[in-house]
Order: sequence, then C-alpha cells, then structure tokens
Amino acid sequence: MRISECYAGGRFGLSIEIFPPKTADGDTALRQTLAELAPYAPDFISCTYGAGGSTSKRTVEWCQEIQQKYGRSATAHFTCVGSSREELVDWLQFAKTAGIGNIMALRGDPPAGQTDFKPAVGGLSYANELVALIRSHFPEMGIGVGGYPEKHPQAPSMDADLQNLKRKIDAGADGIFTQLFYDNAAYFRFREACRRLGISVPLVPGIMPITEFARIQRIAQLSGASIPAKLASRLEAVKEDKPAQFAIGVEFAIAQCRELIDQGAPGLHLYALNKSHACKQILDALEINRA
Repeated sequence: MRISECYAGGRFGLSIEIFPPKTADGDTALRQTLAELAPYAPDFISCTYGAGGSTSKRTVEWCQEIQQKYGRSATAHFTCVGSSREELVDWLQFAKTAGIGNIMALRGDPPAGQTDFKPAVGGLSYANELVALIRSHFPEMGIGVGGYPEKHPQAPSMDADLQNLKRKIDAGADGIFTQLFYDNAAYFRFREACRRLGISVPLVPGIMPITEFARIQRIAQLSGASIPAKLASRLEAVKEDKPAQFAIGVEFAIAQCRELIDQGAPGLHLYALNKSHACKQILDALEINRA
C-alpha cells in the first residue's frame, strides 16, 4: 500500500518502525517481533537506514522480508548522506527492483565525528532535494518525510523549520511522520501551524513508548523532544525498577494515543525499537486489531 493510500478519505493509518539489527541474535528477535505485530495489520512497516548509509542493503533486505514473509507493505528509510545524485538514483532503482514502493526521505545525520552536515561531492544538502529527486525519477513511489513538533535541533527557529517542512511537501511528499514527543499540545500547535502554511498532507504522530527511562531520555535529548515534568518525576521515582518504568510508560502512551485519535490524528506511527510487547499493549488497549 502506498503512503498516500493509507490515509485516503479519512482512513485511519497504522505504521510501525523497526531498524536493521547488528547481530544474528538481533535478527532472530526482530523476526519474532514482526510475527507478533503483523496480525495487527499495520498499513506499512518502515525500516531505518543506518548512519552514513551503513545499513542501506540491509534496509532493503528487511523491507523485502516484511513484504514477502509477513504480508505487510514496507517503507525504506533513505538519506542524502555520503552519496552523489547518481548513487542515490542507483539505490532507489535497487529498492524499486526489490519491490519497495514507499520511501521515507530524510536528510540524515552527519557521520560520526562531524557536527555539521556536509553533502557528498555531487550530492544533496536537504531532504526536500531528495524528495524532488525521488518524485522526478520514480513518480510512482510513496514518499514520507519527517516533522518535528518541537523543532528540529539544528533549525534556527520554529518558523524556519516549518518553512523547511513546507519545501518538502511542495517537492512532492505524501505524508509527514513526526519525531517522538510526549506533550500532545506540541503536536496540536504543530498541526495548526502546518495548516496555516497550507500543508494538507496527513500529519502522523510518531509515538515512542517509554519502556526504559534512561534510554528514552537520551533519544529525546538528541531529537529535541521534552518530557513533561510530571511524567519525568514518576519515572525518576522508579529508576531502579524497569518493570515499573515500562508500566508507567505504556500507560502514558495509551492515554497519549487516545487523546490524539480523539482529536483527529490521521493515524499512529509506532517506534517499536524492535520489540513488540509495548506496541501490543497499546494497540490492544486502543482496540486496534484489524487482521
């Protein structure tokens, strides 16, 4: 299913994000996770693209397996990092030949050891350029892009970040999938700001359940996401009790998702972190089981 079809006519879209494991044991665990989540009938499962393109081949291989073994549409993440235009087109052709019909188009983070993003020789500098490249060479592909309810950490202002987002949509993106956030008010403000700019594609909230507080704190800091003081206080009080952290995090995520759905979110994009337990509890509580 193409991204544009997942939300057509007000249809609620469900998507789940995984990443390519680094070990054989990780592969085995991910296959178990996919077997447990596939029955919830996600419209697509996306697979990330490692820093500097380090997992570019594995990303496509996992997308193929998602489609062939688990019967779900796949979306391959793709970045501008370290590749010329010709190399980007070659990879996109590789993905298309492998049967991948959706791309999550991202600028990508600077390689390890670099603080500023520098395009490869003959490469691209911005995600909107990658969207335009995909739309020009592979017009049939579905294209998703990222959005930051609390601003991209490298953007000089929220207004500048929104203008960058508008450029990605104008270049041909089909939907926006947000970075994690834990304050729904930030999503609602972001949605209203997008509407004022004339952005009308689906704005899908990205949900990362807090299953291990210290890990999510690090991820949130890197992405510029805030954790509400009341929630942080509850989690800090049980920092030595991982099952309690998990229970609090999932409880919060369920309430967060319910409010988002009640307030008209077009779908949910769950960051699974290659584990199924939290996602299953959330989807069961929301009664999202469409298989």
